Amino acid sequence: MAALVLALEACVLVLLNLFLGKVADAQEMSLAGIDPHAMAVSAWIGAALVGGYVLGCALILARTALRDRGPHGFFRIALISCAVVHALLGAFSIGLVGWSAFAFMMVVLGLVVWTLTWYAAAEETAGKPAAGPLTPTSR
Repeated sequence: MAALVLALEACVLVLLNLFLGKVADAQEMSLAGIDPHAMAVSAWIGAALVGGYVLGCALILARTALRDRGPHGFFRIALISCAVVHALLGAFSIGLVGWSAFAFMMVVLGLVVWTLTWYAAAEETAGKPAAGPLTPTSR
């Protein structure tokens, strides 16, 4: 579920950045002396980078679900950074976009954190023997 949501989010982010690049390219104004075409190319490069990052995190989540094992090492760090990015984007989106964008970012944040904590808790209890019923010790 989380992998699907992140994949859809990656598509939306890429389309949004491509649209903003087109808008920047179509205008005939410069921002602090920057050429509009340079701003458009920067938006397109940003679209590729952001889309690749979020899609990569979606692939890590899909791999985690298929293997039914928690991510380790670099993959775990990538998912933690994805959670931090969504927390920050959620905080910024309240004022810029509105509460619906904030709610969506918090749902995605919750799915990523839930995945991280779910597999961490499952791996922690996997190595321990099951506790039997407690019985009083006899002397």
